[in-house]
Amino acid sequence: MNDGIFTVMFYLAAIIAVTAAWGVIYCKNLVHSALFLALCFIAVAGLYALLNADFLAAVQIMVYAGTVVILIVLGIMMTRRVSMDRSNVMEKSSILGATVVSLLLLVCLLLIFLNVSFVDSAVNDIQDTVGALAQLLLTHYVLAFEIAAVLLLSAMIGAIVLAKGADEK
Repeated sequence: MNDGIFTVMFYLAAIIAVTAAWGVIYCKNLVHSALFLALCFIAVAGLYALLNADFLAAVQIMVYAGTVVILIVLGIMMTRRVSMDRSNVMEKSSILGATVVSLLLLVCLLLIFLNVSFVDSAVNDIQDTVGALAQLLLTHYVLAFEIAAVLLLSAMIGAIVLAKGADEK
């Protein structure tokens, strides 16, 4: 593909990510905020894919957009609320504060990007990131990989025991 299409896709994914992030903050329904968060994570995965970081894009979708958002939605659904219509209502002072901080951050980022010169470096030697990571994880870091797997398994078993209730028989 040519550079024009990549530029359009980048700006489209960036606009979707920023709009979804604003939706997370300003949406009055907590479930809708969680769904906007999933959309934001998917847009960030699209940005990773445009940067040829295919493994990070897949992890972003599987871990964040899949697991984390589903856990947040389940946590929201499991809590007892009378009504979900206005479950994420913010005060006007916090909205004003968030807007001011966002504008200050935008001004700082614009100042940084306008004063930094970027070097156009063409990367011709793009390798398979998944294969390289798998090679490292299954050879050099295999012990740490296995320890992390056992630790995650024990955390999952502990969460199941806590959710079920230790005193139930």
